[in-house]
Amino acid sequence: MSAGAPSGGAPSAEALPQPPAGGRDHHELVFIGGLHRSGTTPLARSLARHPEIAGLEGTGVPEDEGQHLQPVYPKAKVYGGSGRFARDPRSHLTEHSPLLAPDTAHRLRSAWDPYWDTSRRVLLEKSPPNLVMGRFLQAAFPGSALIVVVRHPVVVALSNKKWRSLLSRDLTRQTTLSTLVDNWVRAHETLRADAPHLRRLHVLCYEDLVREPERELERIQRFLGLVEPIPADGIRPDRSSRYEQAWRDYENPLRPGGVQRRLISRRYGGQIARFGYDVDDLEVCDASQLLAPA
Repeated sequence: MSAGAPSGGAPSAEALPQPPAGGRDHHELVFIGGLHRSGTTPLARSLARHPEIAGLEGTGVPEDEGQHLQPVYPKAKVYGGSGRFARDPRSHLTEHSPLLAPDTAHRLRSAWDPYWDTSRRVLLEKSPPNLVMGRFLQAAFPGSALIVVVRHPVVVALSNKKWRSLLSRDLTRQTTLSTLVDNWVRAHETLRADAPHLRRLHVLCYEDLVREPERELERIQRFLGLVEPIPADGIRPDRSSRYEQAWRDYENPLRPGGVQRRLISRRYGGQIARFGYDVDDLEVCDASQLLAPA
C-alpha cells in the first residue's frame, strides 16, 4: 500500500533542509522501517541485490543498520531497544525535532556514504526506528521514500520475547508479552498519524510478503520506479508456525502465558483489529487497514 501526503499535509520543500551540494543530490534515498522481528532485514537484503540499489555493506554493525553508524539521533536502545522504543515519546522524530539542522543531511551522508556503492542511483538504509522517524528523514532528505514492513503484533511480541531472553539474563531487561504488544500498537498508531505528512510512503504486511513475494516486490518496484524486477528468491516462506502453536497453547489458562493472552485479547484486541489483524488468527492481515483512519 503506497500513500502520499495530501495537499497541505506536510511542510513545503522550501521550509526544509535541502540535500547537500557536491553532486550528491542525484541520488534517491530510500529508508526501510518496521519493528524488530518484522522482516525488515530480508526485505532490505532483497532490495540491495537490485542493480539500481545500494545497501549499506561491510559496516561491522548489527544487521548493517544505519542507526548504529550516525551521530545525529539516538539509537533505538536509548529508548529501551527492541520491543520497547516506541513506548518512549522521544523516539518519535518529526520535521519539528531540534535534532534537525541545515547540516543534518550532510552529517548522515558522511556517516553512511563509505558503506554505499554511490555509483548506484538508489541508496538504501534500514533501521527499525525509521518506522517512527519518517517525517524527520523526509525533512532531512526531501524526495526520499519510506517503506514500512508490518507483522502480526502477537508474532512480533513472541519473537521479541524469545530473543530478548536469549540475549540477556538481566531480569530488568525482560518484558511481558502485553508490554511488547503495547509497543507494537503505539508504534503503528504513530505511523498512522504520520502518514498524511509523508509524501512517499509504502506499507506492506510481512504475511503478504512471504506468501506472495513476487507480487509484493513488484509493487515496491513500481513505487520506486525501478526498471528491473526485485529478486524474490531471498524471501523465505513464513516461519511463524512455532509462534502460532505457542499462542494456541496459551489458550489454556493454566499454561505459562495464559494470563498474558487473556490480557492482550481484552486490552488490545480491538486496537489490533483496527490495523487489519486478528488477535486469535496469526495468519490474517488486511493491508488496506494498516493506514486507515482510526
